[in-house]
Amino acid sequence: MHNTEQFWQWFTNHNEQLIMLGDMSEQQRTDLEKTLQEELTAYCDGLSYEMGDPTPNGRRLTFSAEGDTELFSHVVDLVDTAPDLDWWEFVAFRQAVETPVIVRFGPYSFNTSQMHFMQLECEEEPDILGLRIAMADPKPDDEDQLVGLYTTIETIIGEFDCATLVGYMEACPLPAEPFKEGFRPLNDLPQFVEWFKQQRDADA
Repeated sequence: MHNTEQFWQWFTNHNEQLIMLGDMSEQQRTDLEKTLQEELTAYCDGLSYEMGDPTPNGRRLTFSAEGDTELFSHVVDLVDTAPDLDWWEFVAFRQAVETPVIVRFGPYSFNTSQMHFMQLECEEEPDILGLRIAMADPKPDDEDQLVGLYTTIETIIGEFDCATLVGYMEACPLPAEPFKEGFRPLNDLPQFVEWFKQQRDADA
């Protein structure tokens, strides 16, 4: 198992190659991306990375624990010890994407503008957020749809909040008049999560 220093030493040694990733042949790019993942796995099995598209200010490299909170500290340690390299921005955890957004997973497409949510409260765990998601054609027993739904929520509120705040989630059919049933637009969930965290911290 590598430590953070060994991972960043490898990254620094291959920095110029990684910068030129877009100019490589498909095979060279695939091999280098595979080696980067192998180095990351050697540091901590279970972590992954996502490399953003190049911009005039550089490129973002995001490290993820794939929602596994037991590995979160390893992601934080890795980013905290990152070297100061020109052209790179190193980020811990997948960040929230601005709504509205359409998330595709397997055969399913999740349009946040066509979905609603309701908070499910739990007296035993008031710091944990339960969500009922109203959507067209929910299939409670379909694993792909459930994973896609979770991915959608993670996409709009970010990996960290999704993994640490959302303790329960269920899908239900979209009512004819969702507002009368107590639902809110799913596009409002990021703002609701921020409010929920403020209330939680105020009560602590």
